[in-house]
This record gives sequence, structure tokens and C-alpha cells, in this order.
Amino acid sequence: MSQQPSSGIGKVIFSSSLGTLIEWYDFYIFGSLATIISTQFFPEEQGTAALLSTLAIFAAGFIVRPFGALVFGRLGDLIGRKYTFLLTLVLMGGSTFLIGVIPGYKSIGVWAPILVLVLRLVQGLALGGEYGGAATYVAEHAPVGRRGFFTSWIQTTATLGLFLSLGVILITKSSMTDEAFKSEWGGWRYPFWASILLVGVSIYIRLKMHESPLFSKLKKEGKTSANPLKESFVHKGNLKMVLIALFGAVMGQGVIWYTGQFYAQSFLETKVMLDFEQSRTVILWAIAFATPFFVFFGWLSDKVGRKWIMMLGMLLGILTYRPIYQSFLDETNVTTLLTSSEVASTETSVVKEVAIPESENMVRTTTTPTTLSNGFFYKEVTVDTVFADASVAPVRASQNFIEKRLPQSTYWYFILLVFVQILYVTMVYGPIAAFLVELFPTKIRYTSMSLPYHIGNGVFGGLVPFIATLITTFKGATPLSGLWYPIGVAAVCLVIGSIYLTNKIDENVMD
Repeated sequence: MSQQPSSGIGKVIFSSSLGTLIEWYDFYIFGSLATIISTQFFPEEQGTAALLSTLAIFAAGFIVRPFGALVFGRLGDLIGRKYTFLLTLVLMGGSTFLIGVIPGYKSIGVWAPILVLVLRLVQGLALGGEYGGAATYVAEHAPVGRRGFFTSWIQTTATLGLFLSLGVILITKSSMTDEAFKSEWGGWRYPFWASILLVGVSIYIRLKMHESPLFSKLKKEGKTSANPLKESFVHKGNLKMVLIALFGAVMGQGVIWYTGQFYAQSFLETKVMLDFEQSRTVILWAIAFATPFFVFFGWLSDKVGRKWIMMLGMLLGILTYRPIYQSFLDETNVTTLLTSSEVASTETSVVKEVAIPESENMVRTTTTPTTLSNGFFYKEVTVDTVFADASVAPVRASQNFIEKRLPQSTYWYFILLVFVQILYVTMVYGPIAAFLVELFPTKIRYTSMSLPYHIGNGVFGGLVPFIATLITTFKGATPLSGLWYPIGVAAVCLVIGSIYLTNKIDENVMD
């Protein structure tokens, strides 16, 4: 086992984490801007269908991650960790930048979503090779008994990548008008373009890195695997560990991660109807407060074992998700709020009338901004069909409350609710890198750990926003119906993990 001193591993962690953070930033910009992207790369009139199509393209990047794990995991076990995740960084940065230069649907029609899909697939393949390399690289430098602590720094990068993407988006949006930000060549593209600069810095740093000492020793002795894929997934003993890792840990970890951060943001924006800024700053504050716990639970897992920390995180998510998301709805229910708060001010209504094709009738949309005495703000949007025959009364088609803004007390309560969810994420995600690298031998570790990780996160976890949103469109569904998907997956994983995982830390596994 490497006896790398703690003072030297700091540089290893920084070099690995920076590149991984930037890759996550690249990957998550798309999801953070999903509602705007849906209007740029699909016909505007598609509405919810366009959002679902965008979320499907977002999910496609996750679905191909296991294939990236196979391709780049094999390369990592054959030629080394360093150059493999250097290649994944270049692919991720290039595809992210190119998404930012694709013309919108109005300019090139159906080619817009097709090109975005292709580049999203390249992103997924690249990320499939990145994480396993970075986690393996750090673990193979870590001192005995501290793998959980040192690899937990890599675990912070996924959440910090989301934090960075949200931060860049908010800074960009605050520097221009809403119309300028959302236009075809508007400010929403700037975060994609910025990627190329961030990737350039990371490539420079990674070129100065040295190969993993354990892999270098293995290669020098001629003991590297000739066929990592075969040894990982054909040999019965190793395949058993791959399946246990997937269904007993990573599958549940994946849905907890994407529910607590991505679905929370999507729910606040599309179900609660919180305005763009607050729906994102709630997540930003929660991430800022919760991120140190990745390192805490990684450190704790070195002391008490990995298993029960991860299982507890899943159990808490299963038990509390529905009450938490019900609170989001209850605290922003305009009808209920009007019974306890008075209307403080009502701004002038904005009326828009559009003629119905081949008819003398028209659709009238009325938007009325209102502030309550407790500081809660919302816009009431009513849609009426107005008939040419004045004797026929208008027919109300819909009434919605949108762009809600919370008073300070409720705003911080929402931050607390999201913080709690991200705390669950830190429990399942903080120890999992060390858990995975300890399951597999050095010569096939990159391949063996990458596949279950990216199936669990990419397929089961990455599909949370799409499947949960899709479920809410079913007949008879409620806004909370989508939560049954992550709850169900986490429950299955909790049972399997509790039975089949071991809590014992084998300090000799990486010798």
C-alpha cells in the first residue's frame, strides 16, 4: 500500500478534484438551464412536452455513462489513470462549448435538438470515464486508514460543480435583462462558452500530474490486466462484487443524490412555481452549508465503516421526502395564504389578447402581480376565452399562480429543507468512493468500480428528474407522485445493502 505522506497528497487531491469539478460543472449546466433550453431547441408551443424532451436529452447523458465507464475504464486499467482522465476532460470541455454555439430551433429546425443530443452523449461518455479515474487515483495515493477522508474531497466535486454552474448562471443573468438572457444568442449561452477556459486551466494542471504509484508498480512488474473487461465482468467472484456494489449501494445513492439536489430544484421551479432566482439561490445556500459534511462522513467512515452511514442516508430519504416536498407546496399555497394574510398591494394587470385561428373569438391572458402583508409575492395568471358575441360571458380556461417569491422566514425554511436533503446526499456519497475502490483489485479497479457507479448514478439517479416529472403527468397523479420513483429505488437498495454489504474495512485490500 502507498505510504504517501499527507502533505504530498494535498496536491494529488487538488489536481484530481479541480478537473472533476469542472467536468461536473460542464455536465450540470444543461440541467440547470433545462427550462430555457427547452424553449431554444424545441418549438415554443410544445410547453411541457418540450421540457420533457429536454429532460430526456439531459437523461441521455446519464444513460451512456456506463458505456463511457467501460471504454475509459478499460483504457485506465491498460495505459494508466492519468492520461485516461486527461482525455475525458478534453472531450467534456469541447462538447460543452459546442452546445453553446448550436443555433436554436428557429434557425436550423430539428437539427438543433439532434446536435444537442449528440454532444450530450459525448458528455456522458466522458463523465463515465472521469469519476472512476479520479477516485481511483486519489485512493491509490491515500495513506492507510484514511481513504474515506481523502476520497471524500473528490466526492464534493459533483455538488460543487452544480454549485458553480448555478452561480455562474445567476451572475450572468443578473448582468442583463431577462429578455437578453433568454434570447436565442443570449446570456444563457455564456456559461457554456466559459467552459473552454476552465478546461484549459485544468488540462495544464493535470499534465503535471504523475501516474498512480500502485498502477506504476503493477505496470513495472508486468502484472497489469490484459483484458480488464473480461476479468471484471466474466470472472464470477468479481462480477458478484460488481452486482452487490450496484444494487446494494450505488443505485440508492444515485437516486438520493439527484432527488436532493436536481429534482429539488426542478420541483421548486415547475411545481411550486418559485421564481428563477429564488429557486436557484435556495439550492446554492443549502449546498454551501451541506458540502463540508461530505468530508465529515468520509472521515467518519474510516472510523466506523462505510455501510451503515450510507444505509442511514437512504432510510432518512425514504421516510422524509414526501413530508418535505409537501411542505414546499403548503408554504406556497396561495389560497391558504390568503386566509391568513391580507393583500398589501396589487400592481396593474397586464392583459394580452390573441385571436383564435379561423374564429372571431380570442384568448385573453391576464397577469396580476400581488404582494401579501407577510411579504409573499406572486403573479396570478388567468386565461379566458372571449367570444365575439358580447352576450356570451367569457369562459375561464385556467388560473395559475406563478413566479412566487418567498418572504425571508419562508425562504430560509426552504433552504433548511433542501439542506436536510443534501445532508442525506453527503451520508450516501461521502464514503462511497472509498467503499468502491476497496472492493476491487488494482489491476481492474478503474473498470470494475466505474461500471456500477455510472449505472447506479447515470441510469437510476440521472433519470430521477425525467421519470419523476413524467409520473406527475399521469392521470390521477399529484405533484408528489414523482417521489415514488426515488423512494422505491432507495428502498430496494436499502434492503439489499443491509443484507449483503459488509461494514468491515479491509486495510490490506489495496496492497
